[in-house]
Amino acid sequence: MFPLQSPQMLQMLEKSLKKGLPESLKVYGTVFHINQGNPFQLKALVDKWPDFNTVVVRPQEQEMTDDLDHYTNTYQIYSKDLKSCQESLALSDVINWKQHLQIQSSQSSLDEVIQSLAAAKSVQVKKTQCILYMMPQTAKKLVPFLLDTKNLHSESRAPRVMNQEMFKVSSLDVTHAALVNKFWHFGGNERSQRFIERCILAFPSSCLLGPEGTPVSWALMDQTGEMRMAATLPEYRAQGLVSYVISTQTQAQEKLGFPVYNHTDRANKVIQKMSQSLHHVPMPCDWSQWNCVPL
Repeated sequence: MFPLQSPQMLQMLEKSLKKGLPESLKVYGTVFHINQGNPFQLKALVDKWPDFNTVVVRPQEQEMTDDLDHYTNTYQIYSKDLKSCQESLALSDVINWKQHLQIQSSQSSLDEVIQSLAAAKSVQVKKTQCILYMMPQTAKKLVPFLLDTKNLHSESRAPRVMNQEMFKVSSLDVTHAALVNKFWHFGGNERSQRFIERCILAFPSSCLLGPEGTPVSWALMDQTGEMRMAATLPEYRAQGLVSYVISTQTQAQEKLGFPVYNHTDRANKVIQKMSQSLHHVPMPCDWSQWNCVPL
């Protein structure tokens, strides 16, 4: 596999990936942000060009210096042909299987390919599968056929009115990373905190500051353009604050022309209910992540 170097090729790739939506969403979102200045220093590789079968997006080698940092050592994959995908990845050194890493995709059908490659490389795999949502305005722009066939809303619904005397809309500061890290389901360690700090510095974020002037609810985005890590402090829950923050963050990303999407754990019925009330559009494909650890 080889990297696409020129801006023209990367723009062409973005347009091609758009045709593969919603299954290409995780890779489409990442390539979109590469074309918006590439703050995470990522590169896109293809098996052939221009009629590619498989795309892998990954950091530059100089970024992946910590073998235990799977937050940095993250790969996004999309493929139109699973057989050729397995061959391309088996015959190349695109994925460094000697490191702790994670692979993300909106194609759960990649599971067989990843499990097979990992077994050949003596790597242990843990798969996480979640519900994938797109915000209504993004869905209207990128996958209008889904809205038509399922008779879904193409406009977001406004969240509950917030107590503006008690809470103030703001954005996260890098000093808030430890707080975000504490409540992030996939975080809670030193490496995840560094990743969160990087996301806060590189991308738009939203939060509500409470009476003490510190965040009580927040949402931010990662290098794939996905809205992630949204949470509310336990003592402020059940007031509709996170839906307010998610609406604010959605508007900020849409203003910049970014595609807006997120995922939710299948067991998290509270957030699913909130997504439904805000008219988020459930995708027919899943959000999948494979955490890989060499044995």
